[in-house]
Amino acid sequence: MKHTFSALTGATLLCVAATAQAQDQDLLIGSTSASSSHYGYFVAVGQLVNDKAEGLKASVVETGATMDNIRRMARGQVDLGLVTTNVVQHAVAGTNEFDGNAQDLRLLWVYTGAPQNVVMRADSGVESLEGLDGVRFNPGIKGSATETTTEAVFATLGLSADYVRGSTTDIVNAIKDNRVAGYVKSGSGNKLDGSTMDIATSTDIRILGLTDAQAETLRAEMPDISVVDIPEGAAEGIPAYTTWSFGVGVAAPATLSESAAYQIVKAVMEDDTAQANAMASLKGANLADMTLQFGTVPLHPGAARWFEEQGIDLPEKLKPAE
Repeated sequence: MKHTFSALTGATLLCVAATAQAQDQDLLIGSTSASSSHYGYFVAVGQLVNDKAEGLKASVVETGATMDNIRRMARGQVDLGLVTTNVVQHAVAGTNEFDGNAQDLRLLWVYTGAPQNVVMRADSGVESLEGLDGVRFNPGIKGSATETTTEAVFATLGLSADYVRGSTTDIVNAIKDNRVAGYVKSGSGNKLDGSTMDIATSTDIRILGLTDAQAETLRAEMPDISVVDIPEGAAEGIPAYTTWSFGVGVAAPATLSESAAYQIVKAVMEDDTAQANAMASLKGANLADMTLQFGTVPLHPGAARWFEEQGIDLPEKLKPAE
């Protein structure tokens, strides 16, 4: 009888353990190129989810950023991912590149603004955006919001270039080898991105800014983006300039459970070290305020629950869809 009882007890414990393990929800987080500082941010987010969100297990997937992540979420290949606030607005509204194909996405949080930096080899001879006509130039990594937005900005301003497509790694190497004259790359706050600094270690660079007239045109004709002034010091020797920007955050399909969304947002919002260690520009940043400032689509009900628990009033555009 004792042997039988012991066997039953052992079997029961194994069953309970297996059940608990089976209840863990595996999540795939779509990020961006591994050479981007934003990728490191998502590695930190994945670790926060694993450490702080009970029953959730996250893995980070390298992707082509916003457009790629939205397509992957639509196909059920990732559960949440990096998006920019302008492109996700078009996705949810079914406008621009999503015309007639609205996506059922919800915002979780926004973690930074993303100035779009036009980075050129200093020896390219190009000193203005107009000078890009006929020049081999990458508008942003293939499939990214940077690529889409650059093309829209250039069309609005009547600018042109000889577009070269590719991944961040491909384009960085091509710029170093002088096969491509420059590219557009999202900044890390008011600092240049890690891949740009990689180029700058071996090649002198120049940043092309908007003229006052171009800035006014974008403010009037492209309300889904912001025009921002970047102070001197985006990198050593870089003077102040004006460029276009949008917010960068995380979205998920509406099918993500409210419980999972709440736990993820709670883990992220209540962290005060891991994210700042991964992306220095986030030191002292208030992600809740950034979400309120840059958010363009309704929050996921699980995310909204966290905001409401903090006594934060949500603007109409962020209130969960009925």
